[in-house]
Amino acid sequence: MSFFKQFYHFMLEGARAHAKWEIDVSNTIMRDRKRLAILGLLVIPIIIGGIAFADDIAGALPNVLGSKKAYCPAFYSNTIFFASIGVGLCAGLITGCIGAGGGFIIAPALMSAGVKGILAVGTDLFHIFAKAIMGSVLHRKLGNISVSLALVFLIGSIGGATAGGYINRTLYDLNPVLSDAFITSIYVFMLGFLGFYALTDCLKSRKPATKSAAESGGKSAPAGESMTGLARKLQSVNIPPMLHFDHGVVPGGRKISAIFLVLSGAFVGLAAAIMGVGGGFLTFPIFVYVLGVSSATTVGTDIFQIIFTAGYAGLGQYAVYGFIFYTLAIGMLLGSLIGIQVGSLVTKVVPGTTIRGFYATAVLAGFVNRVFALPAKLGKMNVISITDKLGKTLEQIGIYLFFVVIAIFAIWVIATFLMNIKTLKGEGVHS
Repeated sequence: MSFFKQFYHFMLEGARAHAKWEIDVSNTIMRDRKRLAILGLLVIPIIIGGIAFADDIAGALPNVLGSKKAYCPAFYSNTIFFASIGVGLCAGLITGCIGAGGGFIIAPALMSAGVKGILAVGTDLFHIFAKAIMGSVLHRKLGNISVSLALVFLIGSIGGATAGGYINRTLYDLNPVLSDAFITSIYVFMLGFLGFYALTDCLKSRKPATKSAAESGGKSAPAGESMTGLARKLQSVNIPPMLHFDHGVVPGGRKISAIFLVLSGAFVGLAAAIMGVGGGFLTFPIFVYVLGVSSATTVGTDIFQIIFTAGYAGLGQYAVYGFIFYTLAIGMLLGSLIGIQVGSLVTKVVPGTTIRGFYATAVLAGFVNRVFALPAKLGKMNVISITDKLGKTLEQIGIYLFFVVIAIFAIWVIATFLMNIKTLKGEGVHS
């Protein structure tokens, strides 16, 4: 049981680190008029073209991208762009308010709206890449990047992303339903694990503060300059070539075999390409807890790898094969930028226990959504015996529950923000 608890804190630290990156990127874009102007130039043609030529675009686009058939949402209309803004807005509210990665709901939300799983993954990757490029804060972190670690890690992540993209595309070519079932199953495991442990953590946080503080302080704090036992063991393994790093953190620096960097990168790239989440939520805990890299070096390297891993996976493994819907990606980018700003302000006036509760609820809503969608997909593949009517009913229940919960959360966050505008202005908040 302790292993699963440690794994939960491991994943939660990664989600928090990725959320911090998203908030930094959002702030960079929203505070720069030139970047906002570029975003506006991207949005205007989409709105005009979507309204004027929606039916033509929906019919022609699948044949243009990758010379494939029907990679677009099954029921595309000129309102899908505005729906994608809503998805991005909700994901941004979760990221900004909870600080633990709202990106986990994007793929389930898109799939619930009728987008094929592989298209949801590819589009999410492109959305992350576009956000990273537009709001890159890399220039402020260059001093914290170990170039040798970053380059060797990218060798592995590019290999892993290639494998992940190939797996998703192969499954789709075999059977689109199999592809959706595979991606859905991955999210069922991930969201279920995070959701149930987050709920347990939330309930424990409501107990006397001394116990909660002791529990939260022991596991979830970043290792910083200290190292875990696993990291010490890995750094003691002398398999050339050895990479040296953290000279400014520890006298004499540290060293680790390149093979562990390549393997870690491969795992991150594989997860990123299969789930469409950029890999940032895995890089931070792997570097700090597994490889023993300092937090400062990890932050810079994580930003570096997100840009290249998401870019390569999104463009090299999905875009060239027609698995990205750019209208959705730009809509999600626009919505998430707004949502993150509002959500991060709400944290100033909301108790931490409430935020934990909403995080658990949001993640579990995504879990329920994917669990209820799975029987219909398994039934279509004759894996289980279920009528089409029952499968569709379960899927609809999951969709309604998911969007109702996320909508309630979004309304609550926005209402809390509006009711506390005077308070926030009085504190001089500029986030």
